[in-house]
Amino acid sequence: MNGEAAGAGRIPGRAVCQAIRDAIVSGVHPPGSRLTEEVLARRYGVSRVPVREALRTLESEGFVTTRRHAGACVAEPSEQEAADLLDIRELLEPLGAARAAQRRTEAHLKVLRGLVRLGRERARRGHLADLRSLGGWFHETLAKASGSPSLASLLTQVRRKITWVYGVEVPVGAGECWEEHAAIADAVGRGDAERARALMAVHTERSLAGYRLRGPVRVRNPKQAVNTAGLRN
Repeated sequence: MNGEAAGAGRIPGRAVCQAIRDAIVSGVHPPGSRLTEEVLARRYGVSRVPVREALRTLESEGFVTTRRHAGACVAEPSEQEAADLLDIRELLEPLGAARAAQRRTEAHLKVLRGLVRLGRERARRGHLADLRSLGGWFHETLAKASGSPSLASLLTQVRRKITWVYGVEVPVGAGECWEEHAAIADAVGRGDAERARALMAVHTERSLAGYRLRGPVRVRNPKQAVNTAGLRN
């Protein structure tokens, strides 16, 4: 029995979708593997109804696909689809930052500035293991500050899928990364939408440069596959 199965136990039906999604993103369910309703229901201690609903949701998000004679399976993205994820994020992140500058609340600003302080401190002390989660929290807060649930949902979905398909190491210039975060937060705080957009565009292009397709994730190679060696993250 794998660790995810052993530690799942009974969970609320509404949390089944998140649990299965997290298991897919973390590699517990590898691309191409079958997702059997009965097995998943037993694993999470729920009926097959919330599992079935979760699989439908995950299929709409692109994590699951339904195959003839096989049922629900974890999707296997092509290299082109993987590359598209990076392009989509590169377009959406600057838009989210610009919207945040126009619509953020004081509560959003407080969280953003607190994360910047933590990020700078961790980078200065060399605590690099904490930086990815802090960075994810920063970008998630910024997306919520955009005041657009649809945009925030899209950004969250794209970031999850990138985490699923790509791996990245904390860059050597982690301190510079958090200085960029600080500048973005400052522009958002001053309500300067165009500066926030421009700063986020540069930040996203630089940060995505370190992403590479993950080894454990099998990515289909279509007839006209792209060269992912130089993809920006």
